[in-house]
Amino acid sequence: MNAIALSEIGKVRKENEDSYLVSMERGLYAVADGMGGYAGGQVASGIAIRILDEEVASLVSPDNCSCSEMLLNSLLKANKQILEQGKDEEYFGMGTTVTAARLFPGKLCIAHIGDSRAYLFREGSFRLLTQDHSLVNELLQKGELTMEEALNHPRRNILTRALGVNEQPQIDLLDLSVQKGDLLLLCTDGLYNQVTDEEIQEIFTVQDSLKVKVEKMVNLALERGGNDNITAVLVQCE
Repeated sequence: MNAIALSEIGKVRKENEDSYLVSMERGLYAVADGMGGYAGGQVASGIAIRILDEEVASLVSPDNCSCSEMLLNSLLKANKQILEQGKDEEYFGMGTTVTAARLFPGKLCIAHIGDSRAYLFREGSFRLLTQDHSLVNELLQKGELTMEEALNHPRRNILTRALGVNEQPQIDLLDLSVQKGDLLLLCTDGLYNQVTDEEIQEIFTVQDSLKVKVEKMVNLALERGGNDNITAVLVQCE
């Protein structure tokens, strides 16, 4: 595997509440977008990433549990810690999105909650793997909003699911096959709210290094205003 990550504070926010994980030796990658103000948001996203990394590192071998089960259990453990720490007045109301991926030869497992995203680029085709757990996406799926209305909706940042919100979070799990040359993109909404899927697909089609591809995406988001933290993790399956 080959991977690169980039996280920018943006041009509006005072602090970066995003966190990310790149562990090529374990095939583990993740992004998390914290909420609840700087103190809480950064702590919540950091807890999710830290526990995810620790739990995978503690496994003697991948056969101890299934890939999906490992990711799920890790995020449930993180949820408990975020809830516990959120009892402190300083961190009250904090939470985080998480989109985590574990890559094995030919196989990809994803655990997802919130509105960070996972995309797959294969042989010129670019597709979204996850569903946003947001109020606007629910309205969009029900046909109550058009895509154009959704992009500009004043409540598009309201989440319907996140870690740290309740004791039994509903986490989406996804297993699929991957092949040599596939590109996996994990990103927070600070990227995809400013850069369209078509623009990302065009960037991926050009024969640049992973580093250049990520820089192009993030710089474009910054040029469009950079009104949120921007984080992207890009992995090439080899």
